[in-house]
Amino acid sequence: MRLFTTVAALRCYLERRRMALLCQTSLTDKQLLLSAERTVGQTSDCPATTVGLVPTMGALHQGHLSLISRARPENAIVIVSIFVNPLQFGPQEDFQRYPRTLEQDKQICEHAGVDAIFAPTPEELGIGVMDLGVTQVIPPSGMMSVLCGSSRIGHFQGVATIVSKLFNLVQPDRAYFGQKDGQQLAIIRRLVADLNFPVEIVACPTLREPSGLAMSSRNQYLTDEEKEQATVLYRGLQQAEAVFKAGERSAKQLIATVQQKVATVSAISVEYVELVDPLTLMPLETVQEEGMLAIAGRLGSTRLIDNVILRDRAPVIAIDGPAGAGKSTVARLVAAQLGIIYLDTGAMYRAVTWLVLQSGIALDDVCAIAELANQCEIQLTLCDDLQNPTQVWINGKNITQEIRGIEVTSKVSAIAAIGAIRQALVKQQQRWGQKGGLVAEGRDIGTHVFPDAEVKIFLTASVSERARRRQQDFKNQGLAEVSLEQLERDIAERDWKDSTRKVSPLQKAADAIEINTDGLSIEEVIAQIVNCYHECLSK
Repeated sequence: MRLFTTVAALRCYLERRRMALLCQTSLTDKQLLLSAERTVGQTSDCPATTVGLVPTMGALHQGHLSLISRARPENAIVIVSIFVNPLQFGPQEDFQRYPRTLEQDKQICEHAGVDAIFAPTPEELGIGVMDLGVTQVIPPSGMMSVLCGSSRIGHFQGVATIVSKLFNLVQPDRAYFGQKDGQQLAIIRRLVADLNFPVEIVACPTLREPSGLAMSSRNQYLTDEEKEQATVLYRGLQQAEAVFKAGERSAKQLIATVQQKVATVSAISVEYVELVDPLTLMPLETVQEEGMLAIAGRLGSTRLIDNVILRDRAPVIAIDGPAGAGKSTVARLVAAQLGIIYLDTGAMYRAVTWLVLQSGIALDDVCAIAELANQCEIQLTLCDDLQNPTQVWINGKNITQEIRGIEVTSKVSAIAAIGAIRQALVKQQQRWGQKGGLVAEGRDIGTHVFPDAEVKIFLTASVSERARRRQQDFKNQGLAEVSLEQLERDIAERDWKDSTRKVSPLQKAADAIEINTDGLSIEEVIAQIVNCYHECLSK
């Protein structure tokens, strides 16, 4: 692991690492097969060049470590920035006494497999001479006027400025932030969208101490007694969550529930309890689909924040897994048995692939493909046909049968790996999922498209088993026979490409239930998933 304190050294390192990764030799067929069997959905040593950034202010704890642990298998290079940002501290705040533990942080990062730490001084980032002023990034005023922004004037402006600098310096493919700082997360997502940063923002769940207290670098300011008192913040949120699950939707009542619980600990001074939209941060009077119930309070001079997401929807079932594991068949049958929607995301990518092939565009002309995909119109029409419950239309033409052909099947993985294609289609898929009550399958449904899905399944099978099934499918369709050896090579290559592609690689979500379908009947697999769904409903 390397430690850099200057911009020049960081840039030099990233340039050399990216070039080295690009120059790695490709795997032979035998290596490819062995790699696919070993690494589907896991970390791979294959030559990818993606960079993951974990921005921190140091004093690392298990919450930070969870971000690093998420970034490590998803990227070839992981950078952790450590910078106590003076721009985000007010005149009366704890900038000078904020914990700085670089030596300890280095040990944590090295043990977690971080490639490099970037720990610059304020002067190195061009903000050391404050009397001359500094160019800053100003998020929308409405997003800064609520929650923490109402009392921490200039805070999110400072956050946005430094995050923008880090994005420009590191040029990450993904950046990882915790849900505990819900307002910061929403503002950074808006920043990325408004300024067109080519960065995927990955939100990670809040990590908590055994008592329920949200992990924070500022927790070390607290005595053991104060830590116990501070748990009332989360207990108040939990109580409101229970009331919400019982049917309460009024912001007034939900907020009152939190306030009543927190009031039982007189040492806590509540700064705010608010219910807002988790994406726009606009205040809510009632929860229609989802809301973020957030709280800030003080114990002595220590300021603590926490939040929970209240979601009013039927569960989403996200089924991930490698090609040929039976995801489509299982998802259709699960949806039919539960009487919920089957969202055929794979059909959307196949539709774009079919359109590309029909248009005669070369598969390596990524720019032309992106142009075509962002101008086309895809529609999915649900029907009662169990074999083809989703009728697929593109630009007014029904192509339900055409997209299942060999040519589309062999090319869809390459098309799906194009970032612009996935961004366009993921937005459509997420709109479907907002109200819940659906089953979706793919290779990044639970990790990227619906990371907040209530039920996550990772469906897998050995390469040999998937090749056997694929061969049987071809026979059933009356297609030309392909040898098992060739099918195994094709599947292994696709596994490798899916697991190491730059955009949303195939990974098993940390909270997914893995089901290996070797030796299981379809009925047995379906029964396991349906049982998970009912267990979720009963919670």
